[in-house]
Amino acid sequence: MKSILQELRNGDISVEEAEKLLQLNAMAETGEAALDLQREARVGIPEIVYGEGKTPAQVVQIVSAFLNRQDQAIVTRASSETIDAIEEAFAGSLDLTIDRSTGLIVARQTGTRPSSTGRRIGVMTAGTTDISIAEEARTVSEAMGCQVITVYDVGIAGFHRHIEPLRSMLEEGVDAIVVVAGMEGALPSVVASLASVPVVGVPTSSGYGFGGKGVGALTTMLQSCSPGLAVVNIDNGVGAGAYAALIARRVAGALLEGAEE
Repeated sequence: MKSILQELRNGDISVEEAEKLLQLNAMAETGEAALDLQREARVGIPEIVYGEGKTPAQVVQIVSAFLNRQDQAIVTRASSETIDAIEEAFAGSLDLTIDRSTGLIVARQTGTRPSSTGRRIGVMTAGTTDISIAEEARTVSEAMGCQVITVYDVGIAGFHRHIEPLRSMLEEGVDAIVVVAGMEGALPSVVASLASVPVVGVPTSSGYGFGGKGVGALTTMLQSCSPGLAVVNIDNGVGAGAYAALIARRVAGALLEGAEE
């Protein structure tokens, strides 16, 4: 995008040519996939590849297309076969961060890092079963330039467990807290009743019987009587991490504007 605008400024191309090039630069197609390469520049949230249901070859093609135009590509819910294919295709040429237990892959151009906002968010889970979803939130938030403080397995079955970790997060100055919980999903309401920052509740598909598979947790969070709690869909760690990071980015921008005045 910068090179196109520079050519326009130098008079090397016309306005019409620049418009066409910018439109082409915004989209790319690889096989059956149409990629939004300007999502991060447009809204601050990187395009994320949902790996589940895609073949290893398709994911490799998509990651390659992304990294031809930008510094990073994120894949969630990748199978073991897809992770093997990514390692075979890119090991040695890219910086790869892979978590096989959660299916998370972050591929970056060697030596590059996301631009830091200088802001922090917190991520908490009620149980260890919820960690894979929390890791999605952490990965997305870090990709958007946030420092992430994580605390896992502090659910209300041992009610005291969340108190000191929450106090520590607030003392560290987090701008938002993502709280991931299954079963009855009560922890986000508890945290929202104590914290002075926005809280994002993520119900997970744990639980059994009536209200199982995350339905009970989702209903509890939606019916919360604690103001300041936003709720995303079941297992949507990606959406929660992006939402929290957007809050942190707005805080960073406001502080920067205040410092310049």
